[in-house]
Amino acid sequence: MQQAFPVDLQGKVAVVTGGGGVLCAEMARSLAQAGASVAILDLNKEAAEQVAQGIQAEGGRGIGIAANVLERASLELAAAEVAERLGPCDLLINGAGGNHPKGTTSREQFSPEDLQAQDPALVSFFSLDPQGMRFVFDLNFLGTLLPSQVFVRQMIGREGCSVLNISSMNAFRPLTKIPAYSAAKAAVSNFTQWLAVHLAPAGVRVNAIAPGFFVTQQNRALLFSSAGEPTARAGKILANTPMRRFGEARELSGTLLWLASEAASGFVNGVVVPVDGGFSAYSGV
Repeated sequence: MQQAFPVDLQGKVAVVTGGGGVLCAEMARSLAQAGASVAILDLNKEAAEQVAQGIQAEGGRGIGIAANVLERASLELAAAEVAERLGPCDLLINGAGGNHPKGTTSREQFSPEDLQAQDPALVSFFSLDPQGMRFVFDLNFLGTLLPSQVFVRQMIGREGCSVLNISSMNAFRPLTKIPAYSAAKAAVSNFTQWLAVHLAPAGVRVNAIAPGFFVTQQNRALLFSSAGEPTARAGKILANTPMRRFGEARELSGTLLWLASEAASGFVNGVVVPVDGGFSAYSGV
């Protein structure tokens, strides 16, 4: 894999939550290629270890650890293992997150039929499951808050440490059908700014990346048919993305490395950087 541009992270320890997924696995590989020792945390230990093995095969240093970002005890065990095997955390990537069908409406907009809907398969705004909404919000927001509380403790009193959250285009422009995910990512963006101010006296920078539309394991079935043809929703996305394509995981690496490097972005703090092919800049006209 070719590095986006030269960045030296030798001697740094990076922790990537959700590191078994498509986008965060690529981030972990980019950090390792820049010289960082990388701990890949994921609820699926096998997925985390697979990414770590790939890093090791390329001559990097990576370890896979099972961790639940919604359980402090699990995170504290993971933090202790990271410190023991690699050293204290210098860079935290809060990548764990996602959506859930119970936080999703069936229709893009309200229909009068929603008020009398009897079909349990039809989810309207009025029948959204509060527990499903809470799960999505917790996964994305608390799944950013709790790892930050645990791993930032290892950063206090040390130079060149930072947190990088993963927000979304949904934080800027909420998409139809996914109110829980959109609201949760908006909270992540707001929290990024709050935490940047709060931790500034400690010298810990906090920034975020807001990816546009990338094909992942979670959304592939929503974007492509079984025959590999773009769905109607994918067509809408591409029509509103000036570059007329989906992003590739490697295209997050340049922004990641820039924000991870104290030499490159040491005075950048509290920003949310869109990487979206122009989606946030396009009005549709």
